[in-house]
Parts: sequence; C-alpha cells; structure tokens
Amino acid sequence: MTRLSDGLPGSWRLISRIDTGPDGERRPEPVLGEDPVALLIYDRSGHFSAQFMRRDRTGAAGFDAYFGTYEVDDATGTVTQSLAGALNPALVGAVLTRTMNLEGDSLTIRLDTVVGGTAVVRTLTWVRVG
Repeated sequence: MTRLSDGLPGSWRLISRIDTGPDGERRPEPVLGEDPVALLIYDRSGHFSAQFMRRDRTGAAGFDAYFGTYEVDDATGTVTQSLAGALNPALVGAVLTRTMNLEGDSLTIRLDTVVGGTAVVRTLTWVRVG
C-alpha cells in the first residue's frame, strides 16, 4: 500500500462530487453541482492548487479556485491545507483538514460541510492525470 505522502503529489481530475445529507439523500450543491470540471494539483515541495467549474457554466457564477501549501499526516490519512489565496476572500488564510484515501490512481476526499443550511458529507473522487 502506497503512503498518502508518497502517492499524493501529481495532477488529479475530478470524477464525481457527491453531497449526502443526514437522511442519506443526495443534496447537490447549487453553485457547482455534482459534475463540475475540476483539476487538483499537489507538488512535491508542499504546494497545491484547486480549480472547480460548473460543467454547464454560462455566467460569472459557477467557478471556485484556491491555492496554498499542504502537509500530509500518513498516520491519520489526512491532509491539512493552508490557503494562501482563494476566489472567495473569506477563505484566504483558512486552514482546512481533509480525510483522504489513495488507491492506485484513485483519490477519494471526504469532508463535512454545509449546503443550504444543511450539514452534508461531501465525497470527491479523483483520478490521476499526471
């Protein structure tokens, strides 16, 4: 089994982004939806960037991006990201810890968040492209 810190560096393309509410029902996030186009990059020097765009984007809304540095904790399977910049000014300086699972060229990220006032579990599935 590859350690997360060894296998994470690279470029990743989003396969799916699913939000599930406490009732087990899917609750698509309205800005990006369940099928955005996205690219996630982690380099070996500890920097990362992420870009998300709504697949059927027709206006200014439907895009998200952020970048910064990251640290991997192999023991807990988590990655802590410190945001140096973000499209959303409220996220600049934020520190976000994500649970990640790496299997071959597939990366799964799970996090707790809120969509429309409802707590959800977001599961993002990525495939390595570089």
